[in-house]
Amino acid sequence: MKILVVGSGGREHALAWKLAQSERIQMVYVAPGNGGTALDSRLENLAITDPVRLAQFALKENIALTVVGPETPLAAGIVDIFREQGLRIFGPTKEAAQLESSKDFAKAFMTRHDIPTAKYQTFSNSADAHAYVTREGAPIVIKADGLAAGKGVVVAMTLDEAHAAIDMMLSDNKLGDAGARVVVEEFLSGEEASFIVMVDGKNILPLATSQDHKRLQDNDEGPNTGGMGAYSPAPVVTPELHARVMREIIIPTVQGMAKDGIPFTGFLYAGLMIDSKGHVKTLEFNCRMGDPETQPIMARLKTDLVTVMEHAVNGTLDTIELDWDRRTALGVVLAAAGYPESPRKGDLISGIPTETVDHVVFHAGTELKAGKLTSSGGRVLCVVGLGDSVKVAQKTAYQAADAIHFDGMQLRRDIGWRALKRPG
Repeated sequence: MKILVVGSGGREHALAWKLAQSERIQMVYVAPGNGGTALDSRLENLAITDPVRLAQFALKENIALTVVGPETPLAAGIVDIFREQGLRIFGPTKEAAQLESSKDFAKAFMTRHDIPTAKYQTFSNSADAHAYVTREGAPIVIKADGLAAGKGVVVAMTLDEAHAAIDMMLSDNKLGDAGARVVVEEFLSGEEASFIVMVDGKNILPLATSQDHKRLQDNDEGPNTGGMGAYSPAPVVTPELHARVMREIIIPTVQGMAKDGIPFTGFLYAGLMIDSKGHVKTLEFNCRMGDPETQPIMARLKTDLVTVMEHAVNGTLDTIELDWDRRTALGVVLAAAGYPESPRKGDLISGIPTETVDHVVFHAGTELKAGKLTSSGGRVLCVVGLGDSVKVAQKTAYQAADAIHFDGMQLRRDIGWRALKRPG
């Protein structure tokens, strides 16, 4: 069996790595892939990014199944293109992917279907947005309506920051079309968690819980990033909270999409804010797995992912249960110099440790040229350690990370701190 994974980041490396472990796999193609997927003999990089050409490749090579990693091809309609050719692909249609590609679509959807979220207003006129922010006060959240590669959300702690964010998006057009409209939301406080499920249009299969670390520096300081590390499971998501999230957010979302005539298939990621009383609200939806959450989640998954994906495209996710490694998996992102504002590329990478049962290194912003591995993006690697506790997993991950070197390497030293701080 041949499988195609679309994307080039750490999430896609982790998915391809897990798929390739199946005994039924002949080859996993990764389009376009990265330096890490190039180094794995079970994987083959494919220098194609155009969805139409990818569909042609899938037909020609008799690809059994395609898994889409990032949001951009989903928003461009890759699922629609593949399905028109009779190809099996896991992901949402272009229309369903609006849950992520348009913040305004998602907020209106949640309001319409009584899914708990922050109150909001959408603006395309900067004067109206400035007036609303002045009236509401700070802290307040400014979001670009469209996809902005993780750079479209500003949590403004002061009015000056809020007004500057509005100017940056609406007046200065710094985010292009993505910032042509802005969503202004009330600020929510509490603890964040990532809740990711697989959906086949009707049936829902929850994945292991996880928690991301968005800020660049220790103690959650510095600018927001695409994510500097994650761990799974996330103890903040208790069994009671898990049931509540399914009941109040996930099931109403899947049923609401079907009711609106846009059945959802694919990974559905709900970014949650959990307050001190255990009440939960939806910060955002993503229509794909999170990055870096995918890396520790895949490191813990024991079930054959190929079998899971077949159930997903066949509409039979209600007939499978997932088996998880009981250990904690903790992933530490190694980022390039200058990340997130202006990441440097081309730095030589050395010292990546050989994979063991206790740690694995997933590549993101890397490329292999003339046998040399160099950085090619902001988040370069994600080092995952596994252990019987968060503390052991953390120690394993950092020991492996400390063996790696590239000039200007940035990493947080406190991934997992919230779990370590919890009583018991």
